[in-house]
Amino acid sequence: MDAVKGLQNWIADLDPRLYGVMVGLSIGIIAGLLGLGIATIGPILTVGLVAVLLVGLFIMTNIKAALYGAMAILFLLPFGTLPFKIGFTPTLLDLGLGAFVLIYLLLWMTGKHRQLKLVIPHVFITFYIFWLIFAFAVGMQYGMPNSNTIRQFAETLLSISLVYVLVDYLREPRTLRQLVLVIMTLVTLQALLAIGLYLLNDTLAESLLVRLQRIGYPGGGVIRYIESTPELGERAIGTWIDPNTLGGLLATAAALIAPQVFARQPVLKYRWLTFTSLGIVTLALMLSSSRASFLALAAGLSIIAILRYRRYLPLLVIAAALLFLLPQTQGYIDRIFQALQGADLATQMRIGEWTDSLNLIRQYPIMGIGFTGTPTAAVYTDVANMYLIMANQIGLVGVLFFLLAMGSVFRYGYRAWQYARVHPDLESIHLGYHIALFTALVNAFADLYFFRQDFQASITWFWLIVALCLASSRLVLTQAEDEQKQV
Repeated sequence: MDAVKGLQNWIADLDPRLYGVMVGLSIGIIAGLLGLGIATIGPILTVGLVAVLLVGLFIMTNIKAALYGAMAILFLLPFGTLPFKIGFTPTLLDLGLGAFVLIYLLLWMTGKHRQLKLVIPHVFITFYIFWLIFAFAVGMQYGMPNSNTIRQFAETLLSISLVYVLVDYLREPRTLRQLVLVIMTLVTLQALLAIGLYLLNDTLAESLLVRLQRIGYPGGGVIRYIESTPELGERAIGTWIDPNTLGGLLATAAALIAPQVFARQPVLKYRWLTFTSLGIVTLALMLSSSRASFLALAAGLSIIAILRYRRYLPLLVIAAALLFLLPQTQGYIDRIFQALQGADLATQMRIGEWTDSLNLIRQYPIMGIGFTGTPTAAVYTDVANMYLIMANQIGLVGVLFFLLAMGSVFRYGYRAWQYARVHPDLESIHLGYHIALFTALVNAFADLYFFRQDFQASITWFWLIVALCLASSRLVLTQAEDEQKQV
């Protein structure tokens, strides 16, 4: 902002005639560029680029706008890319996160930010990052990385860096509460998109999604079905394309929203809006047919009820009973039981992947085989279990570092919970962030997208949850220390 004010003062001191010449030249240059854009790439794309430029200029002057802009991209256009190459094709999420981190660094460089705020779990997360880099380097003996692999790995490190940046940036409870509202709004919009596309005719829905091909989305074959069989039913995908990644997003977001329904000081004034948001997100989750995500949410809701809202346990039991008894949900419940029994094709494929993964872990238990190649063509690392794919690529030591990091987050959060539970403005958001993380970790037993490198949006969302857990815990403990000093 100081730079903007300096530029304004400089313009004000110009000779009026020179000022007029500069304005005229600027108008001519802008008009020429607009005409060139319309002639070469078309009017719609030109208007879009101008809008993006204006939004980008605003974001570069406001760190909160940069954060919210990155979150909007994450929730609504997670796989979007620039419509042109600059040597490579950066994703919109890369640009959004990069802008946020850049503005954060500028605050430090200009002296507006002092005293870096770090917490104990950062130590364990740092060890995990170093091990990721080490495993990446060691794995190059099985194949040299291409530009895409390097970019995705760098994106992963950028996503993990959020746990340092956000914990330092988020220094007020009000900002944390605003973030809950932003997440609720954006995830509800994504859920509405998913439901709307699900209800549309398949051909029309696909034609709408294919329009996103200009910004990196698939050009066809987008609509997904249960076990890839149209007769078994469609799966909701929204703009996340993959129904399981959408399911993971919706389950964790629903776990974050749920404590707001009964909170003493909810972030939304009207509680019915919170309940409506939770209902829409849960419905979209069911339509995605992601059974692992649904069961993970059920586990998260159970923990919420046990920890804080025991008097509402009967409501949870009634909801579960309705789910089992209503005719409209019988097909969904049947698929869950098929998964638990290993009776359907998708679960049988998962079991086969788990078996192959365990064999690979036995051969490379310490460091795994990295991210860039495999020892033989018959070896593969993808497996529908985040902990197994971790062990495949970064070894059991890497898994241990990860679990220590997550354990430290929950230990730090439990310490803060003793104080948060008596503060209505912090209680529900602190609980929601941690239950969202718990839901993600449970979900990870049957899915891999919170770790696999080409699911950058899911990886970013996971580490954003971790960062918000740590930020809320630090704020609670800081507030408790301040209160003790005043006594």
